[in-house]
Amino acid sequence: MSAVEASCHCGVVRLILDAAPEVVTECNCSICRRYGVIWAYYAPEQVRFVPARPDTDTYMWDDRSLAFHRCRTCGCVTHWRPEPQREQNRMGINARLLDPSVLALAQVRHLDGAVSEAYLD
Repeated sequence: MSAVEASCHCGVVRLILDAAPEVVTECNCSICRRYGVIWAYYAPEQVRFVPARPDTDTYMWDDRSLAFHRCRTCGCVTHWRPEPQREQNRMGINARLLDPSVLALAQVRHLDGAVSEAYLD
């Protein structure tokens, strides 16, 4: 697999992923359904940001275990990271930022994050 690039609408936040996602997750929890995102999961070392420290704002709620990042310029949700970062070796990338032809090749799984925390398929 070769690296793929994702970016927010204005291009201020760019992500280079080691490989295209094979599986992505559509979650119906209260925040994911409102954001309209589809998540691709990666270990942090599989993701490079350009610039290395992108200009993002964050939003955290409930137990404050995830920081949702969005571009400060165009507002696109770009990714989430666990907080504190050392506790988990996984982050979510908004797969809708990928080229549609890349996303079309991934299997979409549906997660019932609103009730059971189980995959529905």
